[in-house]
Amino acid sequence: MKTILHCDANNFYASVECFLNPALRGKFVAVSGNPEKRHGIILAKNQAAKKMGVKTGETIWQAKQKCPDLVCVPPHFDTYVEFSNRIFDIYSQYTDRVQPFGIDECWLDVTGSRRLFGDGRTIAETLRERIKKEIGITISVGVSFTKVFAKLGSDMKKPDATTVITPENYKETVWKLDCGDLLMIGRKTAEKLRKIGIMTIGDLANTDVEVLHKLLGINGVKLHDCANGIEDEEVRYSYEKYVPKSVGNSTTLPVDVTAKEQIAAVVIALSEMVATRMRKHGFFGKGIGVGLRFKDLSHAGKQSAMPPTDSALSISNAALNLIDKIYAYGKDAPVRAISVGVFDLSTDASERQLSIFDDEESEGHSLGTALDKIRSKYGYNSILSASVLSNAVICDGLEETEFQPFKK
Repeated sequence: MKTILHCDANNFYASVECFLNPALRGKFVAVSGNPEKRHGIILAKNQAAKKMGVKTGETIWQAKQKCPDLVCVPPHFDTYVEFSNRIFDIYSQYTDRVQPFGIDECWLDVTGSRRLFGDGRTIAETLRERIKKEIGITISVGVSFTKVFAKLGSDMKKPDATTVITPENYKETVWKLDCGDLLMIGRKTAEKLRKIGIMTIGDLANTDVEVLHKLLGINGVKLHDCANGIEDEEVRYSYEKYVPKSVGNSTTLPVDVTAKEQIAAVVIALSEMVATRMRKHGFFGKGIGVGLRFKDLSHAGKQSAMPPTDSALSISNAALNLIDKIYAYGKDAPVRAISVGVFDLSTDASERQLSIFDDEESEGHSLGTALDKIRSKYGYNSILSASVLSNAVICDGLEETEFQPFKK
């Protein structure tokens, strides 16, 4: 039987900030965007702030209503990547099957390592102690026989804890949890399940599989299996190249906007950043998605297919076409935030099949590659499109969004 660990760095961004700045220890700390540029969203919080009710994704003013003594610090994404790589290096000393799940989480298959390092719990305890001593932050570890249950285990006890879920105890340990706690069950799926009386993971496990198939299709069958501890998905080898599901950028604007030219300037800038990241890793995408958040914090979004591309021009044109379908310029509520994302990614050049007559796409790729070289040396703002330059106030601060993921 497999032994799989899921390791989750506790309050990662905030923990790194507190480690690097001892003056923050013992205080209520949150990592947030820049409130002066209206990027005032909580990105992460430490355990003390979490106990006060501070939540990731809420605005700074909302968080400070709950926790008046909250100390907000700006993010340092390069540093977080550095810490993440150091932690990953420690994991890799125990197995070559290490699969990242975001910057602060990893699955490890240590089945073949037990003779060298002990059972799953022993390896988990060793990793917790090493990372605390060598990196300066804590992790929580779930130990189980499937990836889904290992993930559940790391979520059950925080911070700095190990939870073991076995074939003998998973029913009493897991089945009492809310169905929404199971990996792959989002808010909408959880709502569908609750409408038919499925409240817990145990309810899900004991529901007729045909009912779930009718409700959710093949995903219903997969969820039923996962709830019953039936899962054969492997933990990937650490050297396998991972193709993410999407690459995207988003930003909160310094002022609310309604004019098409202002929104277009932001979309163009975001598209350039997305395309740069795609080319850096050899990706091209066949799907485009946009999101708008309005002054009243409501939101709208739309997705569609597009011809394979890594060109900023193609991405921005496709994104603006989608926005035209969901937003009435000058009539709908002012736009506060915009996101652009590309999905259905691939690294297989044979899928692209660019024609020699496809001049616009070829030129877009060549131009983008040239811009990448300039910006890598002199920075993003060293060369900007005319629309971005003419809307400099609106586009101010967009470079800060480079590491922010596209929100579904």
